[in-house]
Amino acid sequence: MSIVLLLIPLGIVLVVAAAAALIWAVDSGQYDGDLEEAGRVVLEPDEVPDPPPHLGRVIRNSDSGSIAK
Repeated sequence: MSIVLLLIPLGIVLVVAAAAALIWAVDSGQYDGDLEEAGRVVLEPDEVPDPPPHLGRVIRNSDSGSIAK
């Protein structure tokens, strides 16, 4: 029975703390945002970047005139 006298006030304190944190988050703008834009960005296709320039060097073999990479 004595544990109930500890757990009930502790539970009330935790509920009040959670409610205070939620109220603070709402008042400080944590939940403000453009939800439509975020949903639109997810559905749009990704932009395909240009392929990188050729990084390999072309070396000419002076003996046979062939090209080696």
